[in-house]
Amino acid sequence: MSHYAKVLDGVVVQVIVAEEDFFKTFVDSSPGAWIKTSYNTHNGVHYDPVTNEPDGGAALRGNYAGIGYIYDQQNDVFYPPRPFDMNGILCNSWTISAPTWTWASPTAYPDDGKFYKWNEQSKSWVEVTQ
Repeated sequence: MSHYAKVLDGVVVQVIVAEEDFFKTFVDSSPGAWIKTSYNTHNGVHYDPVTNEPDGGAALRGNYAGIGYIYDQQNDVFYPPRPFDMNGILCNSWTISAPTWTWASPTAYPDDGKFYKWNEQSKSWVEVTQ
């Protein structure tokens, strides 16, 4: 069985499990397109379904599609919606990064063992102290 994402206006609205032959006779009268996605593909890497270790297989469309994910037709990939910061503000400063097809902040997450949340207004990481 395979996973398929229903994409409408570039956004995943449904994900189903089906045999490929299902789509030979399936009649879908609602708008959108069904696009195959791989449950074993995350961050541009294919993982073995038993060991959950990278297996060198072809990473299908960047990421497994979830509801609300974006389908980038030009690059033929799925990626999560743009994140929000600690105050619920959309992180417009973040960019989508190939080949992982994940969101990247304009500055790297601090590597000092502490916990941080992003603040979009200051475009910086703020230490979480509680």
